[in-house]
Amino acid sequence: MTNSSLVVKWAGNEYKINVAASGTVLCLKKEIESQTSVKINRQKLLNLKYKGKAVEDDLKLSTLGLKPNFKIMMMGSLEEDITVATTAPENVDEVVNDLDLTEEEIALENREEYIAKISKRIAGYEVKKLNEPRPGKKLLVLDIDYTLFDHRSAAETGNELMRPFLHEFLTSAYHDYDIVIWSATSMKWIEEKMKLLGVTRNPNYKIFAYFDYLAMISVHMPKHGLLDVKPLAVIWGKFSEFFSCKNTIMFDDIRRNFLLNPQNGLRIRPFRDAHLNRETDRELIHLAKYLKDIAALDDLSELNHRHWERYRPSKHK
Repeated sequence: MTNSSLVVKWAGNEYKINVAASGTVLCLKKEIESQTSVKINRQKLLNLKYKGKAVEDDLKLSTLGLKPNFKIMMMGSLEEDITVATTAPENVDEVVNDLDLTEEEIALENREEYIAKISKRIAGYEVKKLNEPRPGKKLLVLDIDYTLFDHRSAAETGNELMRPFLHEFLTSAYHDYDIVIWSATSMKWIEEKMKLLGVTRNPNYKIFAYFDYLAMISVHMPKHGLLDVKPLAVIWGKFSEFFSCKNTIMFDDIRRNFLLNPQNGLRIRPFRDAHLNRETDRELIHLAKYLKDIAALDDLSELNHRHWERYRPSKHK
């Protein structure tokens, strides 16, 4: 029985994979798991496609016509790096919307048990700080999945899954804002995505810091149960001399992530199905203008970010 010799690139390393030519994609994934310890359900084989679509596990490798030593680009996290927080957004993506939020739920940030949790994060969470904060700059906090990156679709390169105009958006925002990346995933996964998207080494802007799922806290809502959220007060507590509710804005495709700070959150339209929407998505162009228009304001929390598209700066400002 002849074997197919393939190379899998993951986390900066290359792995030689030998599978039977008559085997399936699932056989390949099992061999990848044996060498990398990345579980099958965590593996994303970015450039392995059949008829333009992501390959199914039962597809025979022989139908793909792969050449010897074909390099497969893989994304995937080790199981020990993944917690319930990693998958929680997928479970409640569309549960919490504008109509579901009651006054009691919006006032969550003032409840003692959540203040205590936030204080614990401020004291114990280790921030991945990449650059020093700049005095006088406001703060922009960005999610990754479906905000900057379509993490579900298959592609040959990270650029195909990157939201259009990402680098232009970050370059524009950097003039007025320090930038934090906050994802409900592990730090290793954040770093991997930022490298894949070319954010880490871009010369036109700098990322201030990364925050991962460990900086999040759980809150309980009667309608929706236990939810993991991103409390901006953790950043404000860590860097109180630079940032507060008055100079911070957060973009996320899931509104419940800024449930504790609704006055600072802007729900961005999710970027999904990159291959279909890449040519028409202009969300970041419009949001770059919005950030520029509000950059001179003294208090961003006085704005209603739900109506950001209607905002027009006052002429006297």
